Amino acid sequence: MPAKDKRVDAYIAKSAEFAKPILEHLRVLVHKACPEVVETIKWGFPNFDHKGVFCNMAAFKQHCAFGFWKASLLDDPKGILKANDRGSMGNFDRITSLKDLPSDKVLLEFISQAVALNKHGVKRNVKVTPRGSKTIDTPGYFLRLLKKNKTALDIFENFAYSHRKEYIQWFEEAKTEETRQKRMAQAIEWIAEGKARNWKYMKND
Repeated sequence: MPAKDKRVDAYIAKSAEFAKPILEHLRVLVHKACPEVVETIKWGFPNFDHKGVFCNMAAFKQHCAFGFWKASLLDDPKGILKANDRGSMGNFDRITSLKDLPSDKVLLEFISQAVALNKHGVKRNVKVTPRGSKTIDTPGYFLRLLKKNKTALDIFENFAYSHRKEYIQWFEEAKTEETRQKRMAQAIEWIAEGKARNWKYMKND
């Protein structure tokens, strides 16, 4: 397996015993489907990049996750991917063993599709809230992060509409998935401290 990142080696080595064979297997499949893949660590977990990040994997205390950045654009006639926004990370729900994964053939097909989307410069469809709207829903992709930080979740749910809207539009205006992820990570930190999106420019009374 070429182009292995030592940080990914370390990530797998530090993972729970049940997670190691799952992560190793997924890694092998990604390299098989895309020999040109570049491994990296972003946001604390392994990501796989070829003309942009196309998939990632992560290990938690009791399960693993594997997902695609552009899952909603992949051809999935059997509905195997759970591309709709849910409370868990990834597109295969909670993976606790190799038995929870689809066949290698199916996974390789999905990975190949994801790589092809990047090669052809296909952009992910992101719902944008119209300016001037008086209502706004918290996107599932951000809600998943909020649920991992109870303090931030409680504060965000009690924020004024204008503060919630400023954050959500900040995510929606990101030109790349990487930028959006960075903004969300920063937002979680600020929100947990009770800060509005533009707190740096707000005058103290």
